[in-house]
Amino acid sequence: EVARAERKLRLEQLETKAVEEMGIEVSVLVEEYGPRVPVPPPADAKEDEAVAVPYVREVQEKRARAAEKQLNRLGKINPLALEEYAALEERHAFLNAQLEDLKKTKRDLLDVVEQVDARVQEVFSGAFADVEREFAQIFGRLFPGGEGRLVLSEPGDMLATGVEVEARPPGKKVKRLSLLSGGERSLTAVAFLAAIFKARPSPFYVMDEVEAALDDTNLQRLLVIFDELREASQLIVITHQKRTMEAADALYGVTMQNDGISQVISQKLDRTAPGP
Repeated sequence: EVARAERKLRLEQLETKAVEEMGIEVSVLVEEYGPRVPVPPPADAKEDEAVAVPYVREVQEKRARAAEKQLNRLGKINPLALEEYAALEERHAFLNAQLEDLKKTKRDLLDVVEQVDARVQEVFSGAFADVEREFAQIFGRLFPGGEGRLVLSEPGDMLATGVEVEARPPGKKVKRLSLLSGGERSLTAVAFLAAIFKARPSPFYVMDEVEAALDDTNLQRLLVIFDELREASQLIVITHQKRTMEAADALYGVTMQNDGISQVISQKLDRTAPGP
């Protein structure tokens, strides 16, 4: 009686376990998976071995233990895995869209940079040709018998090239500015500025003591260049040279008359009036 009761309880537990863990009724479980039903081949069986075999308890228990170990290695099942996957998939799609937008923006920017570089090279090449032409002419006038020119340090790369000044005053073989005297370097720099002014005119120019190191002869040559520049532009020259002041249309200065008080004075000059 006791043994019969224990076996009945054991059967009830097995039935409950079958329903809870596998979701299969006992009658269906016995009919489809009972000892009298041949065991289907494993999923990884070869085609010539894919045949049902008779049920052998020891063999099937061994398979069950192996399958249970594999199931345990998989770990716990995440019931929210599908929802998390959907959220990650949506996030991935959003990031891909943003990445494609960035790539498109990068391509557009590179196209703009390429166009700007091409335009810069075109403008710089034209400006350099004009300044080089004017510099050679002005240098020859400031240094009669001399030779000056502008040279690109890297003609093949107009975006990174430098501009070098070669100046050879009359009677000298040197071309480097460092070997020239202070007055010659100053006059060469003024020639370069005047070449830029003539090649690309502006409404006005401000020059501060540009002729301070020049003698009377070179100063007179420079004043001729100033007269040509003033035909299209206004010149504001800060100077202490008397001859430069005599060539001006108006003078502005600061004087201190009494009690240390500074006063700005101005004087317009009539250059058309006959001399004394």
